[in-house]
Amino acid sequence: MTLLPPQLRKLTLTLHVTSSVGWLGAVAAFLALAVAGLTSSAPQTVRGAYLAMDVIGWYVIVPFSVASLVTGLVQSFGTVWGLLRHYWVIAKLLITVVATLLLLVHMQPVGHLADAAARAALAGGELQGMRIQLIADAAAALLVLLTAAALSVFKPRGVTRYGRRRQREQIPQPR
Repeated sequence: MTLLPPQLRKLTLTLHVTSSVGWLGAVAAFLALAVAGLTSSAPQTVRGAYLAMDVIGWYVIVPFSVASLVTGLVQSFGTVWGLLRHYWVIAKLLITVVATLLLLVHMQPVGHLADAAARAALAGGELQGMRIQLIADAAAALLVLLTAAALSVFKPRGVTRYGRRRQREQIPQPR
């Protein structure tokens, strides 16, 4: 039994898929900028890459991650999948919560690099370790988000004890 009427369920599903795919795409763009910022020898390219990463992070990636989390919760509470009935839903929830929290922490070095780039202080190998870390973090985020997407598509079997109990409650008992 679903709590959301079909039209509202479809709307929230559309919002969830759109925000999740947008998050994934924005992280891919972020990764491309991080690689450009590290490998380019042109100071304007390096400067532009880190300034753009800060903007994309705060105005695209963070809002999409929060929207994905919120719409995912709405979907879980409003559909038969539930929040705690299937292990894949729990896994996606944990992935999304942890990824969102790490993203917020990760945005601090991005801001630091953007500030340094704005001051034209990224000449040569300056802040090299932090710049490499941004690439590693973005690549890891991409893999994690692809894992969440795969869980949504494949929905591996595995009902929790709570889910089994709820299934038994929904089956009409013989009189």
